[in-house]
Amino acid sequence: MAATRDILATYRGPAAVVRRLLAPGPREDRALIYLMIACLIIFVAQTPRLAREAHLTGTELDMLLGATLMAWLFIAPLLLYVLAGVSHLVARLLGGRGSFYNARLALFWALLASSPLILLHGLTAGFVGPGIELSIVGLLWLCVFLWFWIGGLLVAERKAS
Repeated sequence: MAATRDILATYRGPAAVVRRLLAPGPREDRALIYLMIACLIIFVAQTPRLAREAHLTGTELDMLLGATLMAWLFIAPLLLYVLAGVSHLVARLLGGRGSFYNARLALFWALLASSPLILLHGLTAGFVGPGIELSIVGLLWLCVFLWFWIGGLLVAERKAS
């Protein structure tokens, strides 16, 4: 199934999609591409906010974009790998039987599947700016992301590696 269809299906039931993604067995290339595309989308989502910030403060937009690109495409993936590992270890303490790969896929897929809301958050930050609207969209994204991640992690940790 195409990734866009899987993203839509995740909003109906994240567990079923993660189960289907785990079915072919470990595919580290697929997990990595999910992570990198999610990080790229998050970078793109930041551009309206950065453009607004550069305009209001007189800062160079290129400098802001460069720092954000470095953060999201080089540093964030490393931190997300660590977060996935820690989540697997916590799940293992609680009786999980999955693998590190399963935990990575659950986290990376949750990030990619929630990316439409990240784009909405970026547009809100760029066009509306700080305020209750931005907080509501941010909270909505956080709730959806946690729903996808926890739902996927429960499936991933039930599956014997």
